[in-house]
Amino acid sequence: MSNCPRCQQPIKPEAITCPHCYLVLKAHGHPGIPLHRATGEAPLCDTCVYHADDTCNFPHRPMAKECTLYQDISAPKMEVKPQPNQSFQFWFQRNLLWVMLLILLLISFLITLL
Repeated sequence: MSNCPRCQQPIKPEAITCPHCYLVLKAHGHPGIPLHRATGEAPLCDTCVYHADDTCNFPHRPMAKECTLYQDISAPKMEVKPQPNQSFQFWFQRNLLWVMLLILLLISFLITLL
């Protein structure tokens, strides 16, 4: 269980509003959209990836105290490298039509040679 940022009471992770102080915890009333809030006086934009690379289109930028797209610039970036076997399988599935066409062409070429 997590705590409400305003009243520090325990709340369920899927709660849309705090049952004690009625603070909105999820954006647009949807349990899958987290609403990030600034702590203190500094706006979220100062530490956001989208503000740093100038791709943010939020109307309250650069003084936003609440945001749904906030990504912390200091958070470690995780890169997932595909396994060699998985990348070949993925390539094969994406290009199956071309592989089949190439096989058909090779078979027809072999038939014409015989």
